[in-house]
Amino acid sequence: MKRKLAGLYAITPDEPRTDILLRKVALALQGGASVVQYRNKTAGPELQREQARALAVLCRDAGAAFVVNDNLALALELDADGLHLGGDDGDLGEARRCLGKNKLLGASCYDRMDLARAAALAGVDYLAFGSVFSSVTKPAAVRAPLAIFAEARRSFGLPLVAIGGITLQNAPQVFAAGADAVAVISAIFDAGDITECAAGFTRLYQQQRMQQ
Repeated sequence: MKRKLAGLYAITPDEPRTDILLRKVALALQGGASVVQYRNKTAGPELQREQARALAVLCRDAGAAFVVNDNLALALELDADGLHLGGDDGDLGEARRCLGKNKLLGASCYDRMDLARAAALAGVDYLAFGSVFSSVTKPAAVRAPLAIFAEARRSFGLPLVAIGGITLQNAPQVFAAGADAVAVISAIFDAGDITECAAGFTRLYQQQRMQQ
């Protein structure tokens, strides 16, 4: 699953209806999403468990990696493919020990190389930077310059994920800057054609790879 961290990294919207959430994620998977991160900041524990369990099955059937946001216990309970932690969401070293070596562990580093350095030392599998553009989901989020991806690649050699305000129009800049994957919520799940939008991100990644 670690090698799948490339191209489109889909992050789920805060959708209370599990059937709608599954339908939307299935469409994104059809468009080539390589990773799906379950993130729902409004759901209670039971709904989170229900949705995450269903998404785990959906992703495995599609051959995509399934990552849980900010909830180590849930990731372990479901035997998820990985876990993503924000800056205040838990100890990365402890998460690495609990997950073992074969699970994905990612860390949000915002615009800070010091956080990236600490995460790399803790044994993460990828580093996420952003918001690279103005974000609808987190309008007050700190902005990370595109130049940080080249710096992080030189410093750490880990896969890099860009997040925040990424669209089909600006994604080429992000891939060209050195990101391996783009983490997207609203640009995909608010699209009229989710599958085609996801496929568009997948094509942009493949085009950038061919130019390298």
